[in-house]
Amino acid sequence: MSEAFIEIEGLRKYFDMGNRRILKAVNDVSFSIQKGETLGLVGESGCGKSTAGRTIIRLYEPTAGRISIEGTDITNMSISKFKAYRSKMQMVFQDPYASLNPRMTILDIVGEALDIHGMVKSRAERKRRVEELLEMVGLNAEHASRYPHEFSGGQRQRIGITRALAVKPLFMICDEPISALDVSIQAQIVNLLIELQKKMGLTYLFVAHDLSMVKYVSDRVAVMYLGKIVELARSEDLYANPQHPYTKALLSAIPVPDPDIEESKKRIVLTGDLPSPVNPPSGCAFRTRCPAATEKCSAEAPLFREVRSSHFAACHYA
Repeated sequence: MSEAFIEIEGLRKYFDMGNRRILKAVNDVSFSIQKGETLGLVGESGCGKSTAGRTIIRLYEPTAGRISIEGTDITNMSISKFKAYRSKMQMVFQDPYASLNPRMTILDIVGEALDIHGMVKSRAERKRRVEELLEMVGLNAEHASRYPHEFSGGQRQRIGITRALAVKPLFMICDEPISALDVSIQAQIVNLLIELQKKMGLTYLFVAHDLSMVKYVSDRVAVMYLGKIVELARSEDLYANPQHPYTKALLSAIPVPDPDIEESKKRIVLTGDLPSPVNPPSGCAFRTRCPAATEKCSAEAPLFREVRSSHFAACHYA
């Protein structure tokens, strides 16, 4: 974990809503991910975390900012040149039901990536490679001839992971890969991702809203609110010493499997609704829901600064 594999600087993704209304889904986000590291990206629905992931991998073209892989700027790289980097960056999507083509066999779904990147020379080699990949994620070689509807949700997500692994990526964005699955299956998929990371030296951006699972899987955690990162720290430090009021509220909502502790635990309840990214509040974006907000919070946006060793937060009072 000595060199930054992915570097994101000032990333913005805006959507034109018409009538001069601009939705600022990702608004000036910066972070880096070390080689072999897992960075967890958390926040409530609508905060922009999935959009950030899709923009990093250029499924959405960024409005502004810089994205670099291994020191190479790919932000405005032409599609023909970017193809070589596309194989290094892959995505596991949230919904295993919608992300697989129901008209294609698993052999063709996984093999399509091999064909596009010219990684096999014959149909026999293609079939052999797909079968090897399926067995790597805990499926059987004979599953290659089946269609997506013949599999359970957990099996489909394994197929989605197989498709991402087909082109031998170095970096994978896992966009809420377990949120659509039964709780009994979630741990299996997360353990599979951890096992694959160790075996293949993968680097992950793990997008989720389940903070207990993020703690388990991540080396560092970034907390996102209304298109901005408001806190970033090592996993154990963030959970033990949260600095931003929003992070404290999120952590207070995690249930504890001990009725006595759960009953005595102080829950921080946020009032009000999530503001619109089309018309965000002045100053600190969280001030309209923050129990500790002052006049300074409405007048001045807080800097994202280092408040402890390797622990960053965007709060005047962190």
